[in-house]
Amino acid sequence: MSIAVIGTGYVGLVSGVCFSEIGNQVICVDNNEAKVEMLNEGNVPIYEPGLKELMASNMQAGKLSFTSNIAEAISQSDIIFIAVGTPSLPSGEANLSYVEQVAIEIGSHIESYKIIVTKSTVPVGTNDRVRELISSISSQPFDVASVPEFLREGSAVKDTLNPDRIVIGTDSDRAIKTLKKLHRPLTENLIITDIRSAEMIKYASNAFLATKISFINEISNICEKVGADVTRVAEGMGYDKRIGASFLKAGIGYGGSCFPKDTQALIQIAGMVDYDFRLLKSVVQVNQDQRLHVIHKLEEALGSLKGKTIAVWGLAFKPETDDVRDAPAIDIIQHLSDAGAVIKAYDPIATANFRKEVDVASITWEEHPLHAAEGADALCVLTEWKEFAHIDLNELAKIMKDPIMIDGRNLYSAEQVQASNLQYYSVGRPGLTKLEGKAAAII
Repeated sequence: MSIAVIGTGYVGLVSGVCFSEIGNQVICVDNNEAKVEMLNEGNVPIYEPGLKELMASNMQAGKLSFTSNIAEAISQSDIIFIAVGTPSLPSGEANLSYVEQVAIEIGSHIESYKIIVTKSTVPVGTNDRVRELISSISSQPFDVASVPEFLREGSAVKDTLNPDRIVIGTDSDRAIKTLKKLHRPLTENLIITDIRSAEMIKYASNAFLATKISFINEISNICEKVGADVTRVAEGMGYDKRIGASFLKAGIGYGGSCFPKDTQALIQIAGMVDYDFRLLKSVVQVNQDQRLHVIHKLEEALGSLKGKTIAVWGLAFKPETDDVRDAPAIDIIQHLSDAGAVIKAYDPIATANFRKEVDVASITWEEHPLHAAEGADALCVLTEWKEFAHIDLNELAKIMKDPIMIDGRNLYSAEQVQASNLQYYSVGRPGLTKLEGKAAAII
């Protein structure tokens, strides 16, 4: 099939590359000509394992190209995917200006029947607005559909090529037939529904996953007070098929481009129909508060943070991505800076992006994790990069001024902690809190 993907952000680029990988002719569109030039040269503006290689092979095969000419892309394609950003407004509502602008562009250039598919995460009713805008400009036939994405950064290519399910929302039998044919090579789990339900499925899914994360973080806080181990609690819960093990990992909370934005948007959607979504509001508040537990543990270990040197390992909101959008590290480092601490930060790939968000004089940007830790009064692990798990903890303790670690991701095992000389604090594992060189074993 001939496909146009408008928007080459995370969703658009990964979707376009993967559609070409399964045999379609794909042209990706972006109004940023410098970005288009970069893509046509084979350079990928985001870090995503496997993406660059797939992009290169499909460009070489002539199945994938990039352009800033939206009219040309629309005329050459049977299916047009809208994959532009929907960032949050100050109110928490989704900003639909980019989606609406694309709809106007489509209406201005459509010359024959097309299927217009919204891939962006949008509030319920947005596709009706897309239909209305296109119809107000063009008399050409077209159908509208909602096919939300469920990819995870760091495994986006794998998730796109091997999805749990694909949701197709449309009121057109013709569009259903075509979109089923397009997506069937990816999975047989095709969920056909109405447009508004498809739009809601995306928000409801992300809200539920965010709820699981905040729930297990609340449990971890109780575990610290009653002497239980949250990792064992989560393991025991996860074996229950009604609950499942995914997203039950205690830590410093969620971040990224989806959960924070989509939970706030769903709260706003509920408010617009006069419904107070109290549960989700609590999920958001718990997530924000969880980040500050790192600061509290540092203060417990060090007292005043003024003038103290704090090493930070990990700036991305999760491993295997350079995305720092709403990363917990942003709030934590800002609090450290405000408290007068000196910060030595390291991340394998996200430093450049992080510096665009937070770059103050009190931060030194290091190129190796041990360089960041050298001479530090304490170390905070904020992203669970694999390279951190393999560092010799006794070697680490030797180079620190005070061998204090706040493990915000429970990266290290009981065996590693017990064999180390670190003063160790984790999340929801009080039996592993190690003071004066002694750690309690967890039975």
